Amino acid sequence: MNLKDHIRSIKDYPKKGILFRDITTLIKNAEAFEETVNQIVERSKNYKFDKIAAVESRGFVFASAVSYILKKPFIMLRKKDKLPADTHSIDFELEYGTATIEVHKDSISENESVLIIDDLIATGGTAEAAAKLVEISKAKVSCFIFVINLFDLGGSDNLIKKGYKVENLIDFPGH
Repeated sequence: MNLKDHIRSIKDYPKKGILFRDITTLIKNAEAFEETVNQIVERSKNYKFDKIAAVESRGFVFASAVSYILKKPFIMLRKKDKLPADTHSIDFELEYGTATIEVHKDSISENESVLIIDDLIATGGTAEAAAKLVEISKAKVSCFIFVINLFDLGGSDNLIKKGYKVENLIDFPGH
């Protein structure tokens, strides 16, 4: 199955000049969603990790399914002020703004290894912030797995240059 065939592209969303790669068309197709999750599971078998983390909100769709299949704890990296207990926070730049993500301080323990799953990587700001949250917890990032890589925006390459392992299921140009 060609997963690219199940991704809708929307011009000028969320602002002019952005070509948005929409996963809703992929996840509404049961077979395409199953194939995507299975591909993530297969790629994850190349890495050793204790927990799976994902960034709110589209990363949750894939990571929770993978967590269930692999019987690994799932850690939510959420937007600011969405987690009720003590958190670590990271501010970061997006390709079209700024944001803050947080993790509960008791979610990731020292010396654990964490697989981070997200739907898409563009410039890599969100992924780097996710890695910093893991590292603030005195743990390490085992690997990133993204459904979509916007290869010409350089996010995957930047993560690799910083020493992270990166897997992508689908490559698209960013514009």
